[in-house]
Amino acid sequence: MQKKEQIREQYNSLSNGYDSMLSLQSMWAKLVCKLVWGFPDAAYAGRLLSRPPSGFSGKLLDVPVGTGLFTCGKYKSLPNADITCLDYSDGMLGKASERFAASGIANVEFQQGDVGALPFEDGEFDVVLSMNGFHAFPDKNAAWSEIHRVLKRGGQFIACFYITGEVKRTDWFIEHIYVSKGWFTPPFSTCNEIKQRLAKDYSVKEFWTVGSIVGFCAEKKG
Repeated sequence: MQKKEQIREQYNSLSNGYDSMLSLQSMWAKLVCKLVWGFPDAAYAGRLLSRPPSGFSGKLLDVPVGTGLFTCGKYKSLPNADITCLDYSDGMLGKASERFAASGIANVEFQQGDVGALPFEDGEFDVVLSMNGFHAFPDKNAAWSEIHRVLKRGGQFIACFYITGEVKRTDWFIEHIYVSKGWFTPPFSTCNEIKQRLAKDYSVKEFWTVGSIVGFCAEKKG
């Protein structure tokens, strides 16, 4: 529990500067992104959010929602969906709630909670979206298990996160800065390990990497 609370405190403190860092609006943020990650923008987020389609009207779980920076525009195009946004950080949830309210998005419920112990029924969701979360989760096995549990058969698991072994420079920054700051939590998986894990329980519809970020859309096997 101590590790989880440390992560919660770190992301609460990050919530005010999180958007400027990820939106890459400043030259400093762009420089950091290029230096650490090896690519100049967050175009991978748009690729990930091309799923689910704009006409989606089922139940979607977003964990962790963060500040909703990338998902706000997407959710505005899903007025008939039933969306639940969960995050361990109260600060992140507060920022996302404010952002969605300002955009007139009313079909979203916010809940503070732990991805390793999701407070939902088996097979409750048609889609689980997890953007930039797995590298922070302290118990990744529990997160994999819980996401699989709450997905319906044939439901989509859509995710992106950091993986190790792709870019040595990025791995160095993660090990020496991001981990020590408490932003990321080891152990981290390799690309092949993610492929093997997905193959056990999912039918993979799309799988890609950009730098040290993996992204995928996979359907839960029946």
